[in-house]
Amino acid sequence: MAAPTGQMASAGPREGARARHARRFIVGIAAIAALGGALFGYDTGVISGALPFMEGHFGLTSLGEGIITSALLIGAAFGSLIGGRMSDALGRRNSLLWAGAVFIGGALAVALSPDVPFMTVARFVLGLAVGSASVITPLHLSEVAPPHIRGRLVSFNSLMIVSGQLLAYLINAFLAQWAAWRWMLGLAALPAVALFVGLFFLPDTPRWYISKGRQDEAARVLRRTLPAEDVPAELARIDHARSLEDDARRGGRQQLRTPWIRRLLLVGIGLAAVQQITGVNAVVYFAPKILASTGLGTGASITATIAVGVISVLATGLGMSLIDRVGRRPLLLTGLAGMTVSLALLGASFHLPHSPAVTALVLGLMVLYMAFMQGTLNTGVWLLLAEMFPLKVRGLAMGAAVFVMWLVNFAVALVFPLLLDAVGAGTTFWFFGAMCVLSLVFCKRYAPETKGLALEDLEDELRKAAGAAPAAA
Repeated sequence: MAAPTGQMASAGPREGARARHARRFIVGIAAIAALGGALFGYDTGVISGALPFMEGHFGLTSLGEGIITSALLIGAAFGSLIGGRMSDALGRRNSLLWAGAVFIGGALAVALSPDVPFMTVARFVLGLAVGSASVITPLHLSEVAPPHIRGRLVSFNSLMIVSGQLLAYLINAFLAQWAAWRWMLGLAALPAVALFVGLFFLPDTPRWYISKGRQDEAARVLRRTLPAEDVPAELARIDHARSLEDDARRGGRQQLRTPWIRRLLLVGIGLAAVQQITGVNAVVYFAPKILASTGLGTGASITATIAVGVISVLATGLGMSLIDRVGRRPLLLTGLAGMTVSLALLGASFHLPHSPAVTALVLGLMVLYMAFMQGTLNTGVWLLLAEMFPLKVRGLAMGAAVFVMWLVNFAVALVFPLLLDAVGAGTTFWFFGAMCVLSLVFCKRYAPETKGLALEDLEDELRKAAGAAPAAA
């Protein structure tokens, strides 16, 4: 009896060390990969502080502001399509390496731009990296994470996005005293270098390795995230899901014509549009301009925007802690209801006479709106898009959904300054409130619940929910 007791005694520490190693490995992957999310956030948020100074430097009109802001977003739209295809062909890691290199070059080109046409092209190129990272990063994290922490790990990317935006707001406020808008834009190159270097230390995901027939490499990665006894079953689960689809994988586009997959794609595209049409990036890109319309000075408006960034980070952290316990759908529905009320009140506040109290009210309602948005809808949509598509079309379908997201984002950024001039901030935010109501109806009817299921099991559940026949055993 002594020998087994000794073996059991020694097994405990070994298992504890294995668990600690797995946690460190997963956290390391999340930290490095999610630098793509931080760059996404920084490059989208920094423009809010740079625009007031660029307006004077380049003589920008409202249309010019919209064009420079939205150039990155139309680049991101095409980058999301490139990223989806590239991640399937080259792998999640190698695709992020490409994005990191473009982040570095694009940030430097934007900072050194001599005129508006050059700036527009440079921001388009930078957008290619932003869009690619917006697809590849959550895809990478969702395919590495064990099911019980997948929601929190993928949502970590959302936290990094809003953290990048907060960092941009802080740097904007610091550099605004010198009107150093070129430094605001160029500092994005530093985390881009960290991303590029860090990626050399990451493996690709087990699911991508298996899709290329590289079973041994998939097993090595799984052994670093799961107990050793669970690895064969997980390999078999992923491999079985792929074996059912070998013929289908010869044409990813053809698979999108399968009724239940096409329905899922349309729902994903709808969720992507919902995330943007409800107005979040009107606040992210133009918060100082919105606050300045209440009578606040340029420097003070840029500094006040820090409050938007702080609440975005805190709310995203709260959403991360809830999403695996509460589920995706309840967060979406609660958030959209809160956003509707916030936008209705925000629109009304612009009809009050200008005063310091009204400025504080506008800022408070913007912060309340962003708390609901970032803690629920933003976190939930990015996670659902990373989870809800079957493996055979995951990269392509997510790329298509995120392409639409960026197109809507582009339209909002281009039109928002013109809407402010044409109908005023109050009516503009009431329009976004109406979009929240329509989005609430859409999400209640169509948004799936993906909580707690392995990606391969989730595929079967979604197939059944769409009324398709179950996959053959």
